[in-house]
Amino acid sequence: MKKIIWLAAALGLVILVILLNVKKSESGIKVRTKKVKKTSLVSVVEGTGEIKPTKNVEISSDISGKIVRIGVKEGDRVKRGQFLLQIDPSMYKAELESALASLKATEAQLIQSETAYEISKKNYERAKILFSRGIISQEELLKAEADFKSSLSALKALRFRIKQNQAQVKSAREKLKKTTIVSPVNGVVTSLNVEEGEVAIIGTMNNPGTILLTVADLSRMQAEVWVDETDIVKVREGQKATVEVDAFPEEKFHGTVTEVGSSPQQSNTLTSSQEQAKEYKVVIVLKGDVTRLKPGLTATATIEVARAENVLAVPISSLVVRKIKEKEREGVFVVEKGVARFRPVEKGIMGEMEVEIKSGLKEGDLVIVGPFKVLRVLQDGQRVEVSRRERNREKK
Repeated sequence: MKKIIWLAAALGLVILVILLNVKKSESGIKVRTKKVKKTSLVSVVEGTGEIKPTKNVEISSDISGKIVRIGVKEGDRVKRGQFLLQIDPSMYKAELESALASLKATEAQLIQSETAYEISKKNYERAKILFSRGIISQEELLKAEADFKSSLSALKALRFRIKQNQAQVKSAREKLKKTTIVSPVNGVVTSLNVEEGEVAIIGTMNNPGTILLTVADLSRMQAEVWVDETDIVKVREGQKATVEVDAFPEEKFHGTVTEVGSSPQQSNTLTSSQEQAKEYKVVIVLKGDVTRLKPGLTATATIEVARAENVLAVPISSLVVRKIKEKEREGVFVVEKGVARFRPVEKGIMGEMEVEIKSGLKEGDLVIVGPFKVLRVLQDGQRVEVSRRERNREKK
């Protein structure tokens, strides 16, 4: 008896499984769907970097010398032309005095030379007249001519030396003037790298000079961010950007792209081939009140590279790749009378969660958006079932 009961139970279980499979076969695979509608899409590119002043002047010296006085400290606000620091001027004062003395001496010699020239000129003119009358010999005429040409040459040489001395005086004055460093712009002293008693060094081809201090205009700030090589081709000058600063998590700063770099730098990120990815610098000038921002703050920029209004769009997750006539095509599955149909599509711009569809779909089509494990293996012609909740949601 017990054996008969067990056999009946097993038979009933088999029949139940068969019925469930039949029902599943009739109803199809359960899927999530979304109706194709027109919407607005914005395509963005992101980059990370830091905040920098738009005008940032690193001040170095054109002359060498000991720093004898500093008139500012880090954080001070300065105006254009305001005194910053003094380099010991004593050596340059002596150089100027020497140049002036040489100029005066040459000017005195010039007066003597001009007098000698005038005398030799008159003697030569007189000698020519006397020679024409036969009063003096040709030898005396030639001597008068030689004296005249010699005095003329000496005069010209002194005039050239005067110009040389004047140039030396001008150069000495410029060097003396450069011992006093003043601010070239209105701004804030963001860094002071020297102290009184240190020696300012001039930069050479192989050795950089001493950067004495940095003055920045903090009323105008910009974000310098680095964008991946796969995205940089989409970025153009004039595009709008939103910048988020880690120090101000509740605020967003707006700006415009003003510079797109053309030379890459190596990123620390490794690609799938274990090669370093390349990044390009993008400069975004910020608008509005930026006085609270400080140079060096970490920033993340979202750049709007494309916008499309009133276009058909589907979730990015709905896109799949299937082979059609031995060629891989990208498309989506739509529900037609309870059956999944593959539709190849032409994409437009990519939004954050959706992608523009230029062709292959029409407004109102019911696109299968999930689950992912179903989309991964779903084939054209398979029966599918949209849950009642999904159907009601799409009707709204």
